[in-house]
Amino acid sequence: MADADEAAMKNFLMRSAGAAFNYPDPGSTLSGPQRPPAGYDLDESVTVLGRGAADFSSARAALQAWGMLPATWTRIWPPGAPTAAGTEVALRIRVLGVWWRNASRVVYAVDEPRRCGFAYGTLPAHAERGEELFLLELGADDVLRYTIRAYSRPRHPIVRLGYPYARRLQQRFRRESADAMRRAVEAAR
Repeated sequence: MADADEAAMKNFLMRSAGAAFNYPDPGSTLSGPQRPPAGYDLDESVTVLGRGAADFSSARAALQAWGMLPATWTRIWPPGAPTAAGTEVALRIRVLGVWWRNASRVVYAVDEPRRCGFAYGTLPAHAERGEELFLLELGADDVLRYTIRAYSRPRHPIVRLGYPYARRLQQRFRRESADAMRRAVEAAR
């Protein structure tokens, strides 16, 4: 990233520093499938990534490094940002040849022996409103599952206008995120 881009990203994120989340019920994605707030879409996907402690460890490392983001059209800034509660990031998404900047904050993190993950929530400088959870669980059956659970609705007028396209992008994101996590686990074997 060029120095001018780096400065622009710093300024963008500084303008969002400390802002309140722009959606209701921060933290509620952890409680499982439920009814979303009125006017929000609820999405969930669960993907089997592998089996056993070694696959869990590989997936954990990838997730904590934001490796669940589809590399061809999404970026996190700053690179290497921790996935700890309170961390503010800019999620950059390339749509129709244009990079959109979206301010988010990690709402909570899960760090348990057989479960790990985090959720980020949108801030006012985001094209949407909502929260998204990325969760790894090594079940009693030793199967490693990757869950993405989100509720969202458009905030920016262009996103509202292109709502059907935005929904397809969300589906694509979930599919490609699962693929990225699967590749990370397979590459570590």
